[in-house]
Formats: sequence, structure tokens, C-alpha cells
Amino acid sequence: MAASQALLCSNRSFVPAKPIFHRPKNPRTHFSLLHDETLLPKSLETPKLNLEFRFSTDKLICHATPQKPSAAMEELDDNLRRVIQALLWVAEGVYILWLFLLPYAPGDPVWAISSETVNSLVGLSLNFFFILPLMNAEHLAQNQRVMDTRVVGIHAIKAPVLHPMSEGLFNFVIGWTFMFAPLLFTDYRRNRYKGSLDVLWGLQMFLTNTFLIPYMAIRLNEADSDSTQSKRSQLGSVMTRGASIVGLSGGVACLISVLWALFGRMDGNFGGIAERLEFLIRYLGSERLAYAFIWDICFYIVFQPWLIGDNLRNVEQSKVGIVKYLRFVPVFGLISYLVSLNPDDEL
Repeated sequence: MAASQALLCSNRSFVPAKPIFHRPKNPRTHFSLLHDETLLPKSLETPKLNLEFRFSTDKLICHATPQKPSAAMEELDDNLRRVIQALLWVAEGVYILWLFLLPYAPGDPVWAISSETVNSLVGLSLNFFFILPLMNAEHLAQNQRVMDTRVVGIHAIKAPVLHPMSEGLFNFVIGWTFMFAPLLFTDYRRNRYKGSLDVLWGLQMFLTNTFLIPYMAIRLNEADSDSTQSKRSQLGSVMTRGASIVGLSGGVACLISVLWALFGRMDGNFGGIAERLEFLIRYLGSERLAYAFIWDICFYIVFQPWLIGDNLRNVEQSKVGIVKYLRFVPVFGLISYLVSLNPDDEL
């Protein structure tokens, strides 16, 4: 029998069946005298009675009633929710002030941004998901013949040549952000956010946690009494139905980003792995954009398991266990959620 709430049963009673008496077929009483056993006459024999009670365990009566959460527990949960919301709004304020406005973080604030930073940002955007670099790529032919042959041959826009470590970091964060779309569109608390999730995710692709942090705070609001899940937008339907494709493509983009950062543009005098790691340290300490990406990665490490844990109901029953543990692994946990969504449920 399924129950909506667990019962604390401290008042139980067993209903026994009628007692059953057993009489031995040939009861005999023996006395031992000088190691000789003498059989008494049958008239003096005393029959033995075996009394056995059988309890019927299928008649278990429980007089307990479902226990509702106490007022103290509800107040504790409500207070915790408000504390988490307050912390999220504080994080949003710090994020905007420290990364956009104040001049103390590495690099230039928004109001004093340099042309070099703007050019770098435009170049990174043009190399989005390495589409232009791969389309413009040149390769060496076999048999020691150098063939200046284009892989695709499309040169309408020439890919800017940037340091592969900066390109890898940029596309890694964008690929991870891309996979958040189906997660947001399947969030069971999404209706508490009254704005457009399409716009929210679109802005998140460009400004990451500037908009995701407020969503995480707003989704903790109390649900309206007549709140029902609204119809998903066309973008939301596409992202939800194609969640597995989004997860795999985003995961591939993240993997290529790491490989590109370490081994990309090997003919461009960017050095080996050691030199590239040294550049990364200098890059994080001098560019506001790169410094902000580290903040975004840290927030994603927190938000990914949080959102997935709240929405395990959307996962196929046979895969809930593995997703429950993988959700703590950056990127891979989100991929496991997206490829394990239950296609039979209306999420």
C-alpha cells in the first residue's frame, strides 16, 4: 500500500488466530528406577497437551495517523529559504560590482574598457565553438608534400588568430552554458520566474551568471496557490525534446575546448603545454573577461548539482541513481542528466 506520508506507528496490535491444541498420538509417561524403565498401565498415563498460538501477521492494525510537518519545522525551512535567497542576491550584487564596475579586479571595468579588450572579445565571439578556425584550417598532406589546401574552403570571414588558451577557456564556458538550456526548461520551479526563459537563457549565453544568479533566487519563491506549469515556448520544446543532442554536442564542445587550449595552433608559436599554462595564469591575472570566467565556472559548479538534484523526477527511473551522483561532476553531471531525461513524461 503506497502512502503519501510515512507513518510513525507506535500503537500496534496483533490479532491472534484461535489457539490450536495438539494431543500426542501415543502419549506415555516414563519413570526411571535403578536404570529400569517400567511402563505404567494405560489408565494411569497422563496425556501431554501442546498448546500453540499462531499469530496472523497479515492482520496488523495500525492506529497511527499521518503526521503533518510541525509549525516549527515549516518555520525553519522558510527561514533557511530566505537566508539562501538573501545570499544569492548578495552574490548578484558582488558579481556586478566587482566584475563590471569596480576597478580593483584584474583588467578593466566596463566603464574604462580598452580597445584591446574589445577586439579580443569580438575575436573570441567570431571563433565561437571553433567554427571559423576549423573552416579556415590548413593541413599538411601526406608523402611529405605541403599542400596549402583548405579543409572546407570557405573564407568569407577569416578567423582571428588568438591564443588557443583564451579561445579554449571562452568556448568551454559557452559550451557549458549552452547545456543549461534544457535544464532550465525542465526545472519544475520555472513558473516562479515570471519572465521569459528564452530571454533569460539567451542573455546567459552572453553574460552568464549575471542573469542566472537572480533566477536561482527567484525560483525559491513560494508557489502561487493556483500555480500550474505554463505551456513551454517553441525554443523550450526544441531544447527539451533534443536534450540528449544538446548534452552531447555541448560536451563535445567542452572537450574540444580543452584539447584546443592545450594543442591548438601548434604551428603558431604558442609554445607547449607548460608555456600555455603560464600564459593562462598571466591571462587570468590581467584580463577582466578571463577573470570573470573563473567566477562563472565556480557558480556553475554549485548551480549544476543544485538544479539537477531538484529535478531528478525528470530522469528515467533506472538512471536516477547514477545521475544523482554524477551531478556533482562539472559538465559530465549535466550531460548525464540531459541524456537520461524521461521522454514519456511531460516535464
